[in-house]
Amino acid sequence: MSSKTVLVVEDDRDIREMLAFSLQRASYSVVETESAEQALDKLGVLLPDIILVDWMLPGMEGPELVRRIRLDELTRDIPVIMLTARGEEADKLRGFDNGADDYLTKPFSPKELMARMKALMRRSSNDDGGVLQVKDMSLDMQAHRLVVARESVDVGPTEFKLLEFFMRHQDRVYSREQLLDLVWGRNVYVEERTVDVHILRLRKLLAPFGYDSLVQTVRGAGYRFSVK
Repeated sequence: MSSKTVLVVEDDRDIREMLAFSLQRASYSVVETESAEQALDKLGVLLPDIILVDWMLPGMEGPELVRRIRLDELTRDIPVIMLTARGEEADKLRGFDNGADDYLTKPFSPKELMARMKALMRRSSNDDGGVLQVKDMSLDMQAHRLVVARESVDVGPTEFKLLEFFMRHQDRVYSREQLLDLVWGRNVYVEERTVDVHILRLRKLLAPFGYDSLVQTVRGAGYRFSVK
């Protein structure tokens, strides 16, 4: 099972290195940036599982960075924790108003940070022990197994990732470009037609069970996964 990726946005080198050390010891993959601008550049090529943002950053402050993260369709659902020496209620409210999910006042212990991170990531992914369930179709993330109506279904890695994404993000329409970014990754360069090919393969896998209709084409917009 791959490690979770944390984007750390902190201009104080000592604090940044301390955070990276603690996170790596806890088996997280860490990407470090020292400004909001660097963080936005990184978010152009990767989608972390959680973001830690310092309030006082050079140039663009932390709350403004969080606001921009929330405005972007591709990053708006990523959990964000603000790290700051500001403990006043008005400052906390500003952070939350701009879209922060949680708030830690410095100094804080690495254990408290880890606990807050785990709680947020469980909430954001609707943690279910590693198994996603829709009707009598289950996707076991750890065993990499698809079971439909108690029957194991042989599924390729790309169709597995595509189905996982759809099951986690139901009833929303995604364009081909968005699916390429979110499922294949922003740094992978393939044609948009590739999405159509794998959608077709996924539907063929689900067709014997009557679930191919869950993967819906929205004309002129893209694809949606819905049980409605």
